[in-house]
Amino acid sequence: MDGSTAQLVTFGQVAAIEGSRARVVLDMAEDGSGFAGAVPPQMGQVVRIDVGEARVFAIIVGLRTPAAEQAIIGPPNQIMDLDLIGEILQSDKAGRFRRGVSAFPRLGDRVSSASSDDLRRIFVREDREGVRVGCVHLDNSIPANVFTDDLLGKHFAVLGTTGSGKSCALAAILLGVLSQHPDGHVLILDPHNEYWPAFGDLAEVISPANLELPYWLLNFDEMKELVIGEHSRMPEIEASILNHVIVEAKRKLAGSNDHNITVDTPMPYRLSDVTRLLDDLMGKYERPLELAPYMRIKDRFQTLQADRRYAFMFPGVMVRDDFVRFLSRMFRIPVAGKPVTIFDTSGVPTEILNVVVSMLCRLTFDFALWSDRKVPILLVCEEAHRYAPSNDNLGFEPTKRALARIALEGRKYGVSLGLVTQRPSELAANILSQCNTIFALRINNQRDQEYLAAAMPESGSGLLQELPALRAAEAIAIGEGVPVPLRIMFDPLAEDKRPRSSSAKFTESWNQDNIEADFLQDVVARWRRQK
Repeated sequence: MDGSTAQLVTFGQVAAIEGSRARVVLDMAEDGSGFAGAVPPQMGQVVRIDVGEARVFAIIVGLRTPAAEQAIIGPPNQIMDLDLIGEILQSDKAGRFRRGVSAFPRLGDRVSSASSDDLRRIFVREDREGVRVGCVHLDNSIPANVFTDDLLGKHFAVLGTTGSGKSCALAAILLGVLSQHPDGHVLILDPHNEYWPAFGDLAEVISPANLELPYWLLNFDEMKELVIGEHSRMPEIEASILNHVIVEAKRKLAGSNDHNITVDTPMPYRLSDVTRLLDDLMGKYERPLELAPYMRIKDRFQTLQADRRYAFMFPGVMVRDDFVRFLSRMFRIPVAGKPVTIFDTSGVPTEILNVVVSMLCRLTFDFALWSDRKVPILLVCEEAHRYAPSNDNLGFEPTKRALARIALEGRKYGVSLGLVTQRPSELAANILSQCNTIFALRINNQRDQEYLAAAMPESGSGLLQELPALRAAEAIAIGEGVPVPLRIMFDPLAEDKRPRSSSAKFTESWNQDNIEADFLQDVVARWRRQK
């Protein structure tokens, strides 16, 4: 094992050990003017401590000078706080870095900078399959890699305030993975229609304009939300009626009285049959109060069918069993050179958006369950706090339940979850806690910082103190998908590959008046068409 110290700078000696944390007293100049070395330590820098036959590595997570009044004798010392991250053992002839520490530093052990060779052994793991997504903050010659199977097999999250570079970071990660694994299956729920430039020909873009999402794929909870809603005066009665007519309509079209057909069985049925069943049931009653729940359900179905905004779900009178075709398009089977499906939900009516997202998340899990893990799928959920909020009184419960099921059980069936949000404190804790890799970009909100720090493992959590100071496209990466907790700079994307997430340029637009005469006509036409 190469133990060269030619490039090393000595910083000081270990003064305290507390679990995975260490405190170091820096070497001071004889006149007490400050640090004695020529090159002072930096936040986020990797340091080494030689402990017997082990070379222990740590990350600097704090630099401070205690209050002068606490220094009873002489000038105050300068203190460096460390998070221990791993070691290289002399007995390992290959000199491989491994996370975790078997030989803890001792009081008085000297602490120095890590050499370039040390850093490459830590960050460039030839024994693990991974892809480059950027470079290490303190040395841009060293690539920042992610371990593909650990990243995708155990869920990940990309967090950061607006303008921090979340969308570009996600695109850089996915493009890096797909460059080595072009036959992947990635489904992105895109609420802002921003990702299509990043993936270009690699993606199939689905929007309400070309979407076919048949109503009969809705499960009962989703259909109940759509038809009955929250404001019904008789929700239990209406739910019972709706359950009955849907089951009977499915059996009628299938030509079977098979009792294995339930309200949640993904089988087609005709709305005309639902209407006739409702009419038959209403024929048994005369009083308006008894007829009211049947009339309300019937009227709601007719309204949905007549509303052009819902045409992607209620296309017309013809009903086809095109479940296979839908799954093929949704999950890219076969891939055919397009491993990414982008679901543009920006044009989905607000009142049905939660239902659509719930359906897509649920179908992703169910497909993985029934396909015996033969097609691993990555589901990326942008603005994840919208669909799985921490507040129990907010959000659509079936959507939260579907995402939670993927987070808790998905890895067993080959479903990976990628969460993207600017407000981690508003995301359900039981879902975020299942993300074993976190890319935290700049976060200014104190509540979000504290929430994220509480959710992180102790090792590397000290780096989160840097969150407000991160530049755009910089992130603190922590978890199993990266070699060690580190600060990285994502590789820049070409101008034509950047997600369309930048803010409007007021200074450019407001300096010219070049809107064409028919501009508003086009806007109104698209507005009315809802396309």
